Amino acid sequence: MPKLDESLLSDLPPFCLLEKSQIREILDRAVSRRYEEGSAIFREGHDADRFYLLLDGYLRVVRTTPGGDQIIVLHISPGQLFGIAPALQRDTYPATSIAAAESIALSWPTSLWPEFVANYPGFATESYKTLGQRLGQIQDTLTEMATQAVEKRVACALLRLVNQTGRKTEEGIEIAFPVTRHDISEMTGTTLHTVSRLLSSWQKDGIVQSTRKHIVVTAPHRLVVLSGIEG
Repeated sequence: MPKLDESLLSDLPPFCLLEKSQIREILDRAVSRRYEEGSAIFREGHDADRFYLLLDGYLRVVRTTPGGDQIIVLHISPGQLFGIAPALQRDTYPATSIAAAESIALSWPTSLWPEFVANYPGFATESYKTLGQRLGQIQDTLTEMATQAVEKRVACALLRLVNQTGRKTEEGIEIAFPVTRHDISEMTGTTLHTVSRLLSSWQKDGIVQSTRKHIVVTAPHRLVVLSGIEG
């Protein structure tokens, strides 16, 4: 792969406490790969043979329920580690990771994880901090599914995507990667019919613009009100 400049990674959580020479050592042991939209980087239950850093694109993290349903529990943005099963003391992946858009990731053999944690204290500190934040986000999502009405769940899911990936356009705030109504149903534990009905109603009310794989939030404050998390 083309040799990456250490400075491109120096502000990212796994590397921000490391010296430039240490970042170089880690990068020299990485493999880079491009993933097409919709392709799986790894699957739930498979051997965790590598861990990853997302350089570009977006990922969906999908869990399968005991009943066989799929739930999108998390989205991963550029600059984040993922597939870090060793940090959870696991030898298999706890979820499936799917490219939500064309993506590029670095990866390392899982066998290097203990060495990186031991030799680069900053790497370990920031990696476990990221893991803690991510587990908190997953817990929030599961709590919403268990306790909130459908309209609030869908509003909260859209707001998370806007806060994580949104970019301003003339129409409003656009979610930066393709999102289907089916994706939103898997994020909120509801039916495709219900999501379609809500988005159609919100579009009529001027809150969102929704087309195939493309969502723009045109009235963010009104979506916050619908989510019930205002103030």
